[in-house]
Amino acid sequence: MSPIFEFFLEPYRSASTLDIVLEILAFVFGIASVVYAKQENILVYPTGLVATVITVYLLYKAGYLGDMMMNFYYSVMSIYGWWNWSRKKKGGFVLPISRTTTRQKWIGIVLFVLTMMVTYLVYRVYDYELQIPNYIDIFTSGLFFTAMWYMATKKLENWTLWIIGDLITIPLYAYRGLGILSLQYLIFTILAIQGYIAWRNSLDKTTSQIA
Repeated sequence: MSPIFEFFLEPYRSASTLDIVLEILAFVFGIASVVYAKQENILVYPTGLVATVITVYLLYKAGYLGDMMMNFYYSVMSIYGWWNWSRKKKGGFVLPISRTTTRQKWIGIVLFVLTMMVTYLVYRVYDYELQIPNYIDIFTSGLFFTAMWYMATKKLENWTLWIIGDLITIPLYAYRGLGILSLQYLIFTILAIQGYIAWRNSLDKTTSQIA
């Protein structure tokens, strides 16, 4: 068997059937969620909610607390985003795609730093011996936390943060033996690039119509 296939499949030899099925479901619903996000479709949230709840369980079992915290936050933020995207006024949705203001950029920076601090403290509280993958986990947690908030408020910059975080997470999950999730983040990266282009084009079109 190819060393690459062996690398990805080896961790699943000892995994339970339930965990494998759950990881596949998280993969499918996670991909569907990003596809819906790219299309600015509110189904991004129910599909994302299924994926994140499953992933919280899997990461808790694996002991990756930083990623687990982020996926728990995604679950909570999905409920908020679902509500925020669905708000209507005079028969139309009230939340358009927009760019972040200077104030929102600073809020994003604060969220990024606070998230890293909280994630680090969680590792310390549970007396984890921090290694390089854990520090990468802490950094990507800050990126994804901020990206999820920007997505819930339909800010174009959410895609930039997803792209950076996804690119970092691909090798991280492969190293951890979570091959299916690593492949998922590779697909996430491609979809995030497409999402950025689609949202930017939509924003440019709206701006030109107003002008």
